[in-house]
Amino acid sequence: MNTKYAPLFENFTFNKGISLKNRVVMAPMTNYSSNEDGTVSDAEIAYYERRSGGAGMVITACTFVTPNGQGFPGEFAGDRDEMIPSLKRLASSIQKKGAKAVLQIFHGGRSCPPELVPGGDIVSASAVAEEKAGSPVPRALAESEIEAIIRDFGETTRRAIEAGYDGVEIHGANGYLIQQFFSPHSNRREDKWGGSVERRMAFPLAIVDEVNRVVAEHAKHPFLVGYRFSPEEVETPGITMDDTLKLVDALADKNLDYLHVSLMDFWSTPRSGADTDRPRIELIKELAADRVPVIGVGSIHSADEALQALATGVPLIALGRELIMEPDWVQKVEEGRESEIRVTVSREDQERLVIPGPLWNGIIHTPGWFPVV
Repeated sequence: MNTKYAPLFENFTFNKGISLKNRVVMAPMTNYSSNEDGTVSDAEIAYYERRSGGAGMVITACTFVTPNGQGFPGEFAGDRDEMIPSLKRLASSIQKKGAKAVLQIFHGGRSCPPELVPGGDIVSASAVAEEKAGSPVPRALAESEIEAIIRDFGETTRRAIEAGYDGVEIHGANGYLIQQFFSPHSNRREDKWGGSVERRMAFPLAIVDEVNRVVAEHAKHPFLVGYRFSPEEVETPGITMDDTLKLVDALADKNLDYLHVSLMDFWSTPRSGADTDRPRIELIKELAADRVPVIGVGSIHSADEALQALATGVPLIALGRELIMEPDWVQKVEEGRESEIRVTVSREDQERLVIPGPLWNGIIHTPGWFPVV
């Protein structure tokens, strides 16, 4: 290994004592490839096994916590105890390759396709549709339903504990239900769950509290709890960087094990509401300080780019599409073969890369999603 890349291969230990063998995390990515009954498919198992030998930690694709929270076709389920054997199979497949396994838990809210939820009953914080053509107007959740969903996040966390995961990541990013409550675009409520930025934080923070409570009650070994968020929204009104920094400040006091920033570009700068000359990740890291570790992500392709990102002070770097195109990214850097890292896919690569059919079709047929040659 080129010694300049040694920082990427230093161990990292969370406050709870769980240690990672290096600073590289596999980012959560939807693969559309689960079985129709919500169980993890053989193709998904093979896909994760192929990518779990290098990264120190693997965060799975999101799993829905309630029947009306399924956001994608081919998404595996975590909403009932019958799914624990399926969840366990996935955790074991990751762990046997040497990585820690973290289950991402979520509810799609107004982003759920109506055909995937019971009765087509799409719900959200308020009856406000997404700003996309043809988007359905969701039904505003009643307070009793909000409390039930909070408990459902806790129940899925219990299932993750029983299935042997090393942790869960609360998916508060990418416009799904948790973000919908935080956003002034999708949350127009006038009760305790909406209004000021502090009240719009109530739902995300209640979920964190419930997940932490369940971990304290049920986990017999150290168990990680992370939180992923998107810093800003393009809509007006929408989440601003200033809103997000207030959320980060609150989350940093919640005894979380990490915060995970959802960015397409690690070095992107705020649109508004904060210092627009500094990268978002720097502002977040500065505010989180020593209270909670931050995972950075976004268009990190090469070992040099990963090293540069790590130099900002974030302790962990997440790779997403890079690990689809190059499952051996970590191993090649560790073996001094970083020049051999692939940054494109060809139409003949599916079998070699062990990519499930539905995900492969998305890669090949979605312009700009992946560099296809």
